Amino acid sequence: MGKIKVTDDCNGIAGLKVIEPAVFGDARGYFMETYNYNDFAEAGIDCTFVQDNQSASRKGVLRGLHFQINYPQDKLVRVVRGQVYDVAVDLREDSETFGKWFGVILSEENKKQFFIPKGFAHGFVVLSDYAEFCYKVTDFYHPNDEGGLLWNDSNIGVQWPMPEGMREEDLILSDKDRVWGGIEEYKSSKKER
Repeated sequence: MGKIKVTDDCNGIAGLKVIEPAVFGDARGYFMETYNYNDFAEAGIDCTFVQDNQSASRKGVLRGLHFQINYPQDKLVRVVRGQVYDVAVDLREDSETFGKWFGVILSEENKKQFFIPKGFAHGFVVLSDYAEFCYKVTDFYHPNDEGGLLWNDSNIGVQWPMPEGMREEDLILSDKDRVWGGIEEYKSSKKER
């Protein structure tokens, strides 16, 4: 493997992985492989990515916590500009860590990537003035298949860091991200299906 360092101990939640690529720098700049199938497969990330996405957001934007209902996706996320705090919440019904979360800072400086397997809700908050966020996924986008959890649900208890100079009430969320239900509503809706 050698080209990437993989951390599997993500708050004891199986499946989540933080990846640190080898970065080769000199006076001209740097080079790194952001994805190599063989290295990732050796690290236990043996999946086929079918779509790459990129978003840009300003300081204080919080996106999430999102998941796909019928077409779940594995995700490999990274930041190419700026800094975000990225979070995954375990929604796998048979998991010992159901409802637990893990967060990691992803930035253009640390070049870390975060692998989030199917069965997790995902979100991030932008800590820098501006951030560009890239992610690979293993299924195509399906309109009307998005579910979500309330970002500040006390039953999950994500400890979101606040961007410098901002308070919780200053965060910028979409209308739907303000009104998702919590994990208890999620569990109730799963029982009804």
